[in-house]
Amino acid sequence: MSKGEQATEPGALVDLTAREALPLLLERYGDKLYRLGIRVCRTEDEAADLLQDVFVIALRKWDQFEGRSEPSSWLYTIAVRACRRRHRRRAGEPAEIPSLEELLPSGGSAVPAPPEEDDPLDSVLRKETIERVDAAISGLPVEYRLPLVLKELAGLSVAEVAEILDLPEGTVKTRLHRGRLKLREVLVEDLPTRETPPPDHSREVCLDLLQAKQEALDRGVEFPVHSGELCSRCESLFATLDLTQEVCQRLGRNEMPPRVRSLVDRRLASESSGPS
Repeated sequence: MSKGEQATEPGALVDLTAREALPLLLERYGDKLYRLGIRVCRTEDEAADLLQDVFVIALRKWDQFEGRSEPSSWLYTIAVRACRRRHRRRAGEPAEIPSLEELLPSGGSAVPAPPEEDDPLDSVLRKETIERVDAAISGLPVEYRLPLVLKELAGLSVAEVAEILDLPEGTVKTRLHRGRLKLREVLVEDLPTRETPPPDHSREVCLDLLQAKQEALDRGVEFPVHSGELCSRCESLFATLDLTQEVCQRLGRNEMPPRVRSLVDRRLASESSGPS
């Protein structure tokens, strides 16, 4: 562990003043918080404003950080509250997304053909597809967008997301599951299709398997059922869900632009220029 990482451990942070701690936290978590802002606020300028708000609030409330939780959880909680204050439903933004049942693939004979395991992602997903998935994230209602961005782009656990959003874990999972399926609909538009025979088991079995697959994605573990034991329809669905998650993770790699770092640094310097 580097000296910077050691300095941002909860126990070490409580011994620092706000002026000492906030630059360290900006260095370590600024990129992730900026990515949250981009996906929730939708524009770089709004994301930059949000990031400044987060660190100014953290500066003013530094005495409330007691070191019992991870600093990232504390900062994300501040960010989510700031997002909600800023968010106003825009024209055309849906209040809801379809139910899990409605988001399931149709019963036609053709299914998306995801890439083979040894095919590089770039050979299958064009830049336009990734941009469409990114736009689809921004088009989700904020109640679904926040859990998905925190879990899939920021890499937090379901328990951490539930704590940050002040929601039951079951509610977070339901919103994640529907959000993933909605993004999958966008992703598969660019994939080729193949004909497949009808499943040899009931739809209820497919739904049970889908629930188990989503739970595995929630926990970040391997799905316990081998692909050879699945019907071709479930195999395609699960493979494209994996691909959707991989695209989300790629979208979660953006870095905070230097100009945004400068804006936050200047705001912090201005706010902390008086006696602490």
